[in-house]
Amino acid sequence: MFVWGLLVGWVSSLVVFGIAGWLAYQRYERLQKRARESERLAELGTLTGGLAHEIKNPLSTVQLNLQLLGEDLDPNNPAFPRLSSRLKTVQKETARLRDTVDDFLRYAGRMELVKQPVELNRLLEELVDFFSPQAQLQRVQLRLRKSEGELVAAVDERLLKQAILNLMINALQAMPEGGGEIILSARRQDGRAVLEVIDTGRGMDEETVGRIFDAYYSTKRSGTGLGLAIARRVIREHGGEIRVRSEVGKGSAFEMELPV
Repeated sequence: MFVWGLLVGWVSSLVVFGIAGWLAYQRYERLQKRARESERLAELGTLTGGLAHEIKNPLSTVQLNLQLLGEDLDPNNPAFPRLSSRLKTVQKETARLRDTVDDFLRYAGRMELVKQPVELNRLLEELVDFFSPQAQLQRVQLRLRKSEGELVAAVDERLLKQAILNLMINALQAMPEGGGEIILSARRQDGRAVLEVIDTGRGMDEETVGRIFDAYYSTKRSGTGLGLAIARRVIREHGGEIRVRSEVGKGSAFEMELPV
């Protein structure tokens, strides 16, 4: 009986160590994959940074000349409405191209974080104040759920705000015409800070959820398809992770985990 007990204990220990080893290996693989992705993006940003710069310079000149052309148009010219409409179309597409280049640089360029201790409840409060007018135009209510007590993390405040703002814009665009609700929440969980952007919008099916963070993937006609990809990169550069839960017709919840 004693030998049998030793054998069972030995086998149980092997199983426990095997599971722990497997989990450690899975974590190692995730970290390696993330490191390779960061290296690839940094290399891509280095290679394309000069090209983007060469595109933006002529674009600025084109935009300036389009503006001057608009000022020189004679309103008394019978062709004025047609010419003005075409000019506005070119200006709009030029601005869109510039936004696309800027978004690409934010996604693929080298991301250098300037970390400082930031109280995350305050950060979310400022985002709610900033975004409220835009939400009210679409009859969407913004709510904030603060954590109990202060929640401080070392983050790049500007980049983290941009990431969360991208999620809020995505949530607003997912709302039906009748309006809805967006909830920002903060809490401490297992020694980490957890921030959430929850909406009561249309929700997503499994296929969309699986691709939502892919660069240039979008279910909307407008936009570059880089907003959520940029948000994920910002969170990962902070040593965190972002996840999404969604159900068609009931809304979505984007959860960001950050070290405190």
